Formats: sequence, structure tokens, C-alpha cells
Amino acid sequence: MADSDTLERPQSAGKPFLSDVRTLRDRARKHIDGGAVTSTYGGDVNKTIDILQSVLATEIVCVLRYTQHSIAASGISSEGVRAEFKEHAAEEQEHMLAVADRINQLGGTPNFDPEGLATRSASQYAGQDGNLVDMIKENLIAERIAVDHYRELIRYFGDDDITTRVMLEGILTVEEEHADDMHDLLVSHEGKPPLPRH
Repeated sequence: MADSDTLERPQSAGKPFLSDVRTLRDRARKHIDGGAVTSTYGGDVNKTIDILQSVLATEIVCVLRYTQHSIAASGISSEGVRAEFKEHAAEEQEHMLAVADRINQLGGTPNFDPEGLATRSASQYAGQDGNLVDMIKENLIAERIAVDHYRELIRYFGDDDITTRVMLEGILTVEEEHADDMHDLLVSHEGKPPLPRH
């Protein structure tokens, strides 16, 4: 039986060493002002905050674009599309809040300032003009940008910031669903065949 202050080290090769409980407790007490950022955080906190400010801006722009489209979409077949845009706006807002919370956990201040929002965002607004098909295309393009961007960020964070990576993985799953939804709407409104199946 192991000492009550020691976590047993797994015997399988390649597994990281597990700290004893006393060491964990001592580390937690040091630099308590760091909040959730402890000495085992493997990333660069300031760089992570900067990256997440860009992600936050991207999500804000997506909320604005989908909201604008949910209101401005018109035409005989717009009701279902408007509802889809509205649903996506709500989901993008959830992403926005999750990213803002993560920035806050890391000791940063989420940047909701509209000044410079378009330059901080990976996606574009492109929200006001165009017909229903143009709106669907703009949202599909924006989702494809977000999907590629978040995949890159997931690889970037890897095991250095598991919490940020897992958050982005969850967001990516929804963004892929959004892209699929927009593609399906585009096919149904343009009458073109769906993407080739591989």
C-alpha cells in the first residue's frame, strides 16, 4: 500500500511522472496570485491570450454576421434559413463567451472593443448586402475559415495548454456542423449537387 501522501507512479513506459501529493500542495500554495495558471502550464500565457483575443474577435464577427442575416434574409424560402442563421448566432455567442472566460482565467481582459474588431478577426463581416444565396455563401466561407484556423490552433496548443485546446476542439466540432449546414442550404437553394463523397 502506498503512503497516503504519494500517488503511485504508473509502471507503463512513456507515461509522465506523477507528483506526490505534498509536492502538488506546495506548488499550489506558491504564486497563488497566478490563479489557474500554475507552474505546470506549458504554454506562453501572453501569447495564448493574444491568440484568444483573435479567436474572440472572430466569434464576435460571426455573431454579428449571423444576427444581421437572420434579420435581413428575405424571400419566399427565407423563413427556414433565417431560423438557421438565428440558431447559429446563438451558438457563436456561446463560443464567444467561452473564449472570453478562458482569456479571463489566464489573467487577461477579453477585448470586446468594436474598434479594430475587423482586423483582429480571422473571418470577415460581409453582412449587409446580397441575396439569400449570397448570405449563405458568406457564412459558409466564414465557417471554412474558422474550421481551418481552429484546427491550426488545436495543433499549436497541443499538450502545452490542454484546457484551451479542448475548448477549441469543442468549438471546432460546432463550426464543422455549421459549415455542413450552410453547404446543405446552399445546395438546396442553388440546386447544385452536394460535395463529392470520398
